[in-house]
Amino acid sequence: MRKINTVMNRAGKLVAIIGLLLIANVSKAQFLMDMIDTSTNVGKGMFSMYQKYDALRFSGYIQPQFQLAESKGAASYAGGDFGARVNNRFMLRRGRFRIDYGRYNKEQMPTVLFAFQFDGTERGVFIRDFYGRIFENKWNVLSFTGGMFARPFGYEVNLSSSDRETPERGRMSQILMKTERDLGVMASFSPQRKDHPLYFLRVDAGLFNGQGLAGPSDFDSHKDFIGRVSVRPIKLNARDWTVSGGVSCLYGGMEQFTPVVYKIHAAANGKEVFVRDSAADNVGQIAPRHYYGADVQFRIPNGKGKGATAFRGEYIRGVQTATAMESETPGTIPMENNRTAPLYIRRFDGAYFYFLQHLGSDKHQVVLRYDWYDPNREVSGKEIGEAGRNLTRADIRYDTYGAGYVYYMNDHVKMILWYDMVVNESTDLEGYTSDLKDNIFTCRLQFRF
Repeated sequence: MRKINTVMNRAGKLVAIIGLLLIANVSKAQFLMDMIDTSTNVGKGMFSMYQKYDALRFSGYIQPQFQLAESKGAASYAGGDFGARVNNRFMLRRGRFRIDYGRYNKEQMPTVLFAFQFDGTERGVFIRDFYGRIFENKWNVLSFTGGMFARPFGYEVNLSSSDRETPERGRMSQILMKTERDLGVMASFSPQRKDHPLYFLRVDAGLFNGQGLAGPSDFDSHKDFIGRVSVRPIKLNARDWTVSGGVSCLYGGMEQFTPVVYKIHAAANGKEVFVRDSAADNVGQIAPRHYYGADVQFRIPNGKGKGATAFRGEYIRGVQTATAMESETPGTIPMENNRTAPLYIRRFDGAYFYFLQHLGSDKHQVVLRYDWYDPNREVSGKEIGEAGRNLTRADIRYDTYGAGYVYYMNDHVKMILWYDMVVNESTDLEGYTSDLKDNIFTCRLQFRF
């Protein structure tokens, strides 16, 4: 009988542990605790486990979707390029599972946070977030973060894919901040108490490797500085209209492992051309990656239970170092025929603009988005492809017009119907003399817990 009771007690504790670990909402956990009789062995075991693990929170989401492209083999920033003989596909765009562990002091101020997030799809399993954050508890205004986490630049980059109203971030965000995360350290000023006079303000500043998840490891000793100053939503009137925004800066670069660098200069005929610089002392120099951006968000409530009207915008410009055929930040040392490839330095700019409108209810929403990315703002149109100018497909500007409908079925499920019309400028390059057939329709379901 004693053995049976021991087995039953252990089984009860195991069930209790599993149940408590699956509870994400603390209030629900407290409700469950009120129903536990702590005078029993099982009850005492459950209470001790609750005290130990109540700081854990589990969350996640999956995004199965169907896509239809305008042509087979379409190149796309709506989830990756289509196969050479494919114009429609089912795919699991994201499958995220996240674990957070947080602790608070007696005044309910945060003291420490750990976060771990994985992404699993048919293409494999990858890490997304692996970081720790500590908070000072004298003034409750500072925190320090280390590990793999989102770069503190801009608004769209830091808006979670589970909360975003569009299937993907804009082309500019994906190219400049591929995978959004990077390894580094960051200090943040963000008052935790609502009565603090600077509660509305947040300042982040950090040092990062630079290539992020685009490469397996850091390939040079140079670090990127990223900083952002932002304000929380500020009420504009008694009807709860709010505005928020921020300014961002990335000042970094990558080491030049090759003496060959191409930069835009005006030729004798006045035309902008890529000029080859092959000086021996180029090796070891830092090729620039300098981004400067500003963003704003404006929200107008439509009434209780009727959602809101919102506007968002962000503009970024700067200098980008990449390769002849791509303007993405390299994740590894660029190679060409088993030799280090030449680097191309371009002046770019880009922006996005959102209009979001609920339709008489917070369950139905219409979204419009326009974004552009010009990887080389010093040339355009038929100049690209002209003999002797060394311009390639990486210099072509793209404008994307997107429209969609979002249906929030409940707190855990939403559906997105979205259409992207992608327009590239017409050039003299073979294959890019007219607009490509690369428009994409996406139908997505998101399940979230």
